[in-house]
Amino acid sequence: MEFYLACIFAYLLGSIPSAVLVGKAFFGVDVREHGSLNAGATNTFRVLGKQAGTGVLLMDIIKGATAANLVLLMSQDSLEWTTMTYKIVFGVLAVVGHIYPVFAGFKGGKGIATLLGLVFALDPVMALLCVVIFLVVLLSTNMVSAGSIIATLSFGVIAALRHGEAEPVLQIFAIFAMILVLYTHRANIGRIIKGEEKKIYLFGNNRK
Repeated sequence: MEFYLACIFAYLLGSIPSAVLVGKAFFGVDVREHGSLNAGATNTFRVLGKQAGTGVLLMDIIKGATAANLVLLMSQDSLEWTTMTYKIVFGVLAVVGHIYPVFAGFKGGKGIATLLGLVFALDPVMALLCVVIFLVVLLSTNMVSAGSIIATLSFGVIAALRHGEAEPVLQIFAIFAMILVLYTHRANIGRIIKGEEKKIYLFGNNRK
């Protein structure tokens, strides 16, 4: 029962529509009606600016990390798997909640920031390496989607180098993450191939 309650809570936590809440509460704007129509941090950056985008980004990261760490609230006697396995299960449910939020008509963001929060809960070093890769690609291409895709695809290699075969569930999760990022960014990949992907500039004004 404890496990199932944690699963439900993890999904509900991920379902909190950070971008929608910030947009409506502080700007009177529903980001789902502007820009890419996506309820995520990147669209918030474009529509509402860096301050709002950064706030949403941090909130989404915290959702993933908090959900993953729900295992710390469970009775240790009830644990049948490794702590990492529970973190992955709860964190993935939060990511699913972010992509398909019950509180926002099941139309959310692409889950990358929440996924990053989960990775931080698993291993901060792995998360920071992914962030570095993301930033390098972003600064090189000015495309958040490209940075997200390449950083996530690199995660499997990073996980293997950091943990080897000690945590096989981590490699399964890495495969899941790669499939997820390709699925949620399928439209972006098409635009990248056509040279039509929207760009975002860290040191410029992205609001339109």
